[in-house]
Amino acid sequence: MILFSQAQCLVCHEIIQPKMGWKAIFSEEKEMNLCPACEGKFDLIEGEQCRVCNRPFQFLEERFRHGNMCHDCKRWEEDKDWKGYLDSNYSIYLYNDFFKEVMATFKYRGDYVLAKIFTQKIKDLLRKIQPDLLVPIPLSQERLYERGFNQAEALLIESGLTPTMPLNRVHSEKQSKKSRSERIHIPQVFQVDHQIEIKGKSILIIDDIYTTGSTLRHAAKLLKESGAERVQSLTLAR
Repeated sequence: MILFSQAQCLVCHEIIQPKMGWKAIFSEEKEMNLCPACEGKFDLIEGEQCRVCNRPFQFLEERFRHGNMCHDCKRWEEDKDWKGYLDSNYSIYLYNDFFKEVMATFKYRGDYVLAKIFTQKIKDLLRKIQPDLLVPIPLSQERLYERGFNQAEALLIESGLTPTMPLNRVHSEKQSKKSRSERIHIPQVFQVDHQIEIKGKSILIIDDIYTTGSTLRHAAKLLKESGAERVQSLTLAR
């Protein structure tokens, strides 16, 4: 009798050796997508963090910390044009070299199946947040054609969740090519589809990486101005 089917790691493609024992047999079966070696290369965000952006304080110089906020979020919250739009961000991993390579394969080389390695962490977090709507950051039509899929939407679909798409994006230069200052000062790149009801809703924006927070705050601002009660974000890494 075969108790465990063999699964391959979606990153390194090695066979994943199943955990043996009574606990493994009777515990809830979860799809195995990562071998222990690859799983160990992801750095989970732990310890004290900025209450707004989830930035871990352990890697931050004390002079860039202001109580329970990092220096960047303090500047955002002191700006009358941006204060209070993004209620909080949740990030799962640190953006290390391994994450960068996995994300490049997923996002730019079209390896859609890699979305599966993040689904359990996403579902675990969503049980705590429980938003009304899950809104992936949209791609422009040009970028969507170039990549073949929206990576933020793929993360939700592969997690068995239903995305809501109240935002449309105007085509612009890739964020990865912009400096920090250029990212922060970009004009509004989103438009709202007013046929989708968002008034009074608690919304969770989904994206892959939190860098400066500019993209998320532009989306959050538009959603709040359109009647959303609460806007948070979930990103894989920061």
